[in-house]
Order: sequence, then structure tokens, then C-alpha cells
Amino acid sequence: MAERYDLVIIGGGPAGLSAAVYGARARLSTLLIEKGRPGGQAASTEEVENYPGAGRTTGPGLMQQFREHAESLGARIVRADVGAVELDGPVKTIRTKKGDVYEARAVILSPGAEPRMLGVKGEGRFRGKGVSYCATCDADFYTDLDVVVVGNGDAAVEEAIYLTKFASSVTLICIHPEGIMDANKASQERLFATPKIKVIWQTMVEEIQGEEMVERVVLRHLGTGERTELPTDGVFIFVGTTPRTDFLRGTGVDLDGRGYIIADPDTMETSIPGVFAAGDARRKWLRQIVTAAADGAIAACAAEKFLAEEEHVHREILSPEEPVLAVFWSPTDQLSLQVLQEAERVVAGLGGQVRLARIDCYKSARAATRLGVFDVPAVRIFHKGIPLATLTEDFNHLEDWVVGHLPARI
Repeated sequence: MAERYDLVIIGGGPAGLSAAVYGARARLSTLLIEKGRPGGQAASTEEVENYPGAGRTTGPGLMQQFREHAESLGARIVRADVGAVELDGPVKTIRTKKGDVYEARAVILSPGAEPRMLGVKGEGRFRGKGVSYCATCDADFYTDLDVVVVGNGDAAVEEAIYLTKFASSVTLICIHPEGIMDANKASQERLFATPKIKVIWQTMVEEIQGEEMVERVVLRHLGTGERTELPTDGVFIFVGTTPRTDFLRGTGVDLDGRGYIIADPDTMETSIPGVFAAGDARRKWLRQIVTAAADGAIAACAAEKFLAEEEHVHREILSPEEPVLAVFWSPTDQLSLQVLQEAERVVAGLGGQVRLARIDCYKSARAATRLGVFDVPAVRIFHKGIPLATLTEDFNHLEDWVVGHLPARI
């Protein structure tokens, strides 16, 4: 039998853990599903020095604080791999590969991303045999050895610096001309000030070679085309990430050409109502722990608002047995205020034949849109959840219009 929650979060990186904090704090029954150790890629980042207020800390330490915070507020965290999801409709279903089934009224997708492969000959063959994508995980294996780092962004530079604690030498392969890198300036300054690091510019790795383990890389200069061999004991690759969104294909969640989830940047809501996205799997520009945490907070708050609006609409408009006169208004629109006042007078005069429901479109525009109302002010008569008539202009004879469209007395 399925376990039911208000909010289920798929993925336990900084975005998912942040969402769990905000969801649980909002008194939503909250479940977070993570297939590995909570913290995602951040948990394998040895040094973090740009998370506001934390100073210089470690990724595992910071993520442990995130986890403890979420659990202290009542969020439940389970270790499982999600196999399939059904996200349409008011109740979402999440099935794990172990066969566990969870249901939720809202879902936050924060599956994160995984390191992108370089795609060169020998990479797959030597993965785990000298090829690595995680310095924190594997640096110790290369104590007093020579290693190569491929990449030129923040991750590549920061991991190259970290590797100098273990390796005898670190050679960073950068595809850009000398002096040009994609990493932030502060990290670049630290890189250039580290004696153990050498940068080879305007060069790409063409092949990784060896017998049982990595022994060398074949390099090609992008300017001259010259090929050279560089002996090395290990190759660490940091050339971006690929979103873990394969399980979402065919579910109705819109993905871009690279597989990233397309979501409203203001609310994090995806193409499916009640389904939100956060973190590195969402299409966005900056991917950092702080932006992932912000995504999670926004998504959880938007999910809370979504659920509150759904409950209000269901309780006030869709569930009542008697006819409902719904007024879609805005406090910033003078005509809306006049229409609302007149509707209140009409309902009072009909002596219980119809009940009044108010939808504040300034605060709850999404609720109006989900009911198919796009004009403000507007009034609509519902009966047993079915819309009978809608008025968006000429409100001077509202009472006659309401009486003329009420269903026959039961």
C-alpha cells in the first residue's frame, strides 16, 4: 500500500535538502528520496569557501548540517532509487526500483547531475583504473604521483588545487589560449600561485593510454595540431555535468535538448501543475550550492502555496453541492472591488440559493488560470464543480445574470 505525503522530493543534494527544510517547516508532511548519500555532488567537494556565512568549510560537513536541519523539522529521508513516476493529476505516484510506492500532492524534482564524460578513446576502459571524476573520492590514491586535470571551470580549478595536497604534480589541460579560463578570478589566482600546478594551454586530450592502469595521455595542440604524449598516473575530468533526468522522459515534464528540466524561474513550477524543479537538473545559468539551496527554498514555498490554493478551490468552488458564484478579483483593480461588493449583495439577497467564493487573482493568479479564467474581474457560476456560465463584462445587471444562470432548484 502506498505511503502518502503532502510533498515528495526526489533527490537529496543541496536543492532537495533545502526544499525539505522549507517543506517541513511549513508543516507539510515531507519525504525526501535519495539513492546515495544525501548531499549530492556537494558532499564530494572537499573545500567550500563561497557559501555565505559558512566561511571555509567542507562539502560533507555542510551537507550534514543541511540534513540534520531537515530531519530536525520532521522531514523523512529514505535511501532509494526512483524507477518511475506518474505526475499527472492531483495525486502523484513515485515508484522505487525496490518496489516501494509513495504518493504526493506535490513533487519537487531535484535529481541533480552527474559528471559529463570527455568522450575520448580509453576513457571508459580506464574508468576506476586511473580515470576519475571526483578528487575528494580518489585523491588519496595518487599520493606522491603525477596527475592530469582536464577542464578550466570552477570545479576543475578547485579540484586541481585540492589534488596538490596529495599528488607530486598536477597538470591542468585547458582548451583556451593562455590566460583565458572559465573559472572565477579568485580561484584562478590561487591556481597560478600553487607551485605544484602546471597549465598546458590551448590543448585537448585526444586519448588516454596504458596497459592495466593509466600511463599516459595523448595531447593535441588546438593551434598547431601537434600531438604529444604526457606520462601520468591519473586523469581527473571536470568538463561539466549531465542532468539525471532520463526517468522523466515521457512523463509530461518538459526537458530541453540537453535533458535539463524547464521550469518557471519565479516559482520553479514545471509544465505539470504541482510539480516543481530545483538544483543542477533545472535549466539555468549558475550552478552553485547557494543557488541550488535557493531553488529548493523557492520550490518548497511555491509547492506550499500551490497546495493551499488547491485546497481553497476544492473546498470553496468544486466540492459544494449548492451553486457557487465565484468572483475573480484583484485588490489593485477598482472595478474588481465594485464587482465583488455587488456580488456579495446579490448572494445575500438570494437567501442561500447560492454561495460566494472569492479568488484573489493578485495573490492566486495560478488558481484562476487553472480554472480557465484569464480576465479580471470575472464571475463564474459553478454547480457541483462544473462551470455553468462566465461573465467578464457589463456587470451592471449582475443579479439578473446570476438568477438567469442558476440551475433549477433541487
